[in-house]
Amino acid sequence: MELLAPAGNTENFLAAIDAGADAVYVGAPGFNARNLARDLRLEEILAMVRHCHGLGKKIYLAANSLVRERDLPQTLETLSLLEDMETDGLIVQDLGLVRLIREYFPSIPLHASTLLSANNSESLHGFQEMGFERVVLARELTLKEISSLCAKTDVEIEVFVHGAMCFSYSGLCLFSSFLGGKSGLRGKCVQPCRRHYSWSPQKGGKPATHKHKSKTGKGQYLFSMNDLSALEAVPSLQEAGVTSLKIEGRLRSAHYVSHIVQAYRLVMDASPETFPQALKKAEILSNRAMGRKTSSGYYFSPQPADAITPHHSGNMGDYLGRLGAVKPYENKLYARLTLKEELQAGDRLRLHAEPSGERLAFSLRELRSGNKQVAAAAAGDKVQVLVPEWEFYSSSKRIDVYRVDVKKDAASTPRSLPDMKASAALLEQFREKNSSRVQLIEGEIFPPQEDAAISTLHEARAKGVPRGKPQERRIKLPLESWLRLDSARSLLGKLPFNPDRYLLTINKSNLSQTGQLKRYLGKRSRDLTWCLPPILFEGELPRIRKQIQQLIRSGFRSFQLGHISQFVFFSKERVHLSCDYTVNLLNSQAAAMVEEGGVEAAQLSIESDKRSITEVIADCRHNNSNLRLGLTVYGAPALFTARLDPDHFQYNKTLNSPRNEQFFLLKKENVTATVPVRPFSLLPYLHELKGLGLDYVVIDMSNIPVGKKEMEELAGRLSGKGRYSKLPTFNYLGVLE
Repeated sequence: MELLAPAGNTENFLAAIDAGADAVYVGAPGFNARNLARDLRLEEILAMVRHCHGLGKKIYLAANSLVRERDLPQTLETLSLLEDMETDGLIVQDLGLVRLIREYFPSIPLHASTLLSANNSESLHGFQEMGFERVVLARELTLKEISSLCAKTDVEIEVFVHGAMCFSYSGLCLFSSFLGGKSGLRGKCVQPCRRHYSWSPQKGGKPATHKHKSKTGKGQYLFSMNDLSALEAVPSLQEAGVTSLKIEGRLRSAHYVSHIVQAYRLVMDASPETFPQALKKAEILSNRAMGRKTSSGYYFSPQPADAITPHHSGNMGDYLGRLGAVKPYENKLYARLTLKEELQAGDRLRLHAEPSGERLAFSLRELRSGNKQVAAAAAGDKVQVLVPEWEFYSSSKRIDVYRVDVKKDAASTPRSLPDMKASAALLEQFREKNSSRVQLIEGEIFPPQEDAAISTLHEARAKGVPRGKPQERRIKLPLESWLRLDSARSLLGKLPFNPDRYLLTINKSNLSQTGQLKRYLGKRSRDLTWCLPPILFEGELPRIRKQIQQLIRSGFRSFQLGHISQFVFFSKERVHLSCDYTVNLLNSQAAAMVEEGGVEAAQLSIESDKRSITEVIADCRHNNSNLRLGLTVYGAPALFTARLDPDHFQYNKTLNSPRNEQFFLLKKENVTATVPVRPFSLLPYLHELKGLGLDYVVIDMSNIPVGKKEMEELAGRLSGKGRYSKLPTFNYLGVLE
C-alpha cells in the first residue's frame, strides 16, 4: 500500500520524501484545484519527476480543475510536455481533459479526482470504461463501503486519510462560485464553509439536539469540518485492498507535511503486535503538526458525531490566544496577547476576525515583553506582537491568533532540487519537439474563427411549443424550455407556462404516480424526462436499477444523468440521455466526450459566465456537434450537497451569513442541501442566450416551494409583467475565476 504525500513547493516535496512517502503529488501549472498557491514551474516538476524516479518513488500531477474553453490551447501544450516528462499519473476532474488525453496523449495514466465524486461500484465501472487506471474515492465513505467497493473492482483505489474535509461533496460545491465567481471546482474556493452563520428568529425547522445546540439568532460554525485523521483505520484500509493512502495539504507547511508523513509511515510499517505503540507515537507527531482539530471523518460512521465542532472556528494551527488592544507606537502597530502556547519571532501567524470571518496571515517580525524586544516567550506570558495594518481591527468583536508554521532554522541552508538547469534544458527540448504536433491538434480541435463573430455565429434553434399540450398556452418563451420539479403533484397542478419538456426526480413518491402522469400528459408523456440524482450510495443501486426498469416498462425513454458514470445504467437500453449541470461541462471537449458516449442533450456548467457560454457554443458548432446544449436559467441550486446531517442543523429555517446572505437547509432523499433563499435568474436574457446559439433552457423549481405565490412570481418574471426585485445572475454577468 502506497503512502502519498502533498507537495506544494520544493521544500514540502523534499520534506515528504525525507519523511518516508512512497509517492508525492503536485499541482500541474494552470489547472490544479489548489490555485491559491503559486504554481510550480514545469522545470521544477520535471526535476521532481527525475528525483523521484531515481529513488524508485512515484510522482502524480493534479490537473483537477475545470478548464475554460479559452484555456484549452495552453492545456494542449502542457499535456504534451507532461507526456514526455513521464509522470506516473494525472489526477483529473474535467471531462475535456479526459478526452484530450485519450485521443492525443494516451500514454498519460489517468486518475479520477475526488472531485468526480466516485462513491459506488457503478461509478468505478464507468470510470474504468472511460480509461481511468485509478479512482480517488469521495471522502464521505465508510470503511465498510470502501471495502465493498474494493471487492467489486480491479481499478486502483485511492483514499484520503488526513487533512482538510469539505462539508460538501467536493465536485458539487457551488457556494464560493455563487458568492462571487471564485469557483471551488477551479481551485479558487474562498471557504464559505469556514464562516460563522446564524439562524434567523423564525419559527419552524428541526430543533437542534446537540449539546452545543444553537439558540435562536446565535451564530455558529455550522459547516466547518474538523480535519480528517484516519491513523487507526490504516490496518482496515490495507486489509480492504486500498492501493494508496493520500494526505491532503498542498498549501500547508513543510513542518506539517513532515510530521504527518512520519506519523502514517509509523502505522503503515507496524506489525499487528506493534501497531498500538506505533499509533500512540503517530498521534503525538500528528498533534505537533499544527493542523485543525481532528476526527476520523466518515470511516467509522456515515453520520459521525464529531465531524463538526460548531462552537469552534475550525482554524488551522496552534491557538495562541485572543488579540488585545491594537495601538500604534513609533509608526508601527502592536497588539497585546496573553499566550496560550510558546511563541518566537519568525513564527507564521494567522489572525481570525469575528463575526466577519476575515483572516490575515503574516510572519512575526517582532515580539516584545514589557519594554524589551525578545526572541521568544512562554505560555502564560503577556506580550506585544508587531502586526500589519488591517481594516478589521476596529470593526471586529474579537480576533483570535493562531500559529500556522514555526520559525525556519537560520542555521539550515535552503535545499533545492538537483539538476534544475538540466531539467530546464530538457523541457525546452520537449517543447521544440512537440510544437508542430500541438499546432496540428489545435487546428483540428479549434477551426479558425473571428472573435467578434462568436456571438453571432448561429441563430437559435428553439422549437415551438408542441401541440396537444394539456394546458392552454399562456406564456411563449423565445427558446425551448424545460421545467424541473421535485414532485409529480406540482406537474399535475396548474403551471404558469407550458414547457417543452418536464423534468422529474426519480424517487418513490414520483414513481407511484406514473400512471396518473401518463393519463394527464397523454402523448406528451414522451416529453417527460426522469432525473437521476448526482449522488447514489452503494446500497441504493439495486433500487435505482429497479426504478429505471419500471419506468422503461411503463413506456418512458428519456433520462437525465446526474453523474457522468451513470451511462452504465443504460448500456443495453434504447433511451434518450441528457446531462444535468452536475456533470460540470465547461468546454467543448467535455461536451464532445458526453456526445460520443451517447448523450443527446447536455446542460453547460451552471457556474458559466457569458463569455464561457459563448465560447463553448461557438466551438461546439464549428466542430459540427449535434449535441443539444442547455443551461439552467432560474433556480435555487444546492450550493452545498452533503452526506452529513448533524444534530445542530435546523431545516427549512433561514440561515444568515456574516454578510447577511440568506440560505435554507433542506433534507433531500439521501443528502443535505444548502440553497439560497433568493433564486438566481437569467430570464431577462433569454433572447440573448438564443442569439448565442443555446438550444434550451432549464427552469429549476426543485429546491423552491411550489405554491401559488411562487408560481405567480415565476409567471410574472417569465412574461416580464409585474414589479419584482432583481435577482442574482450567478456568474453570467460576472467572471468565472
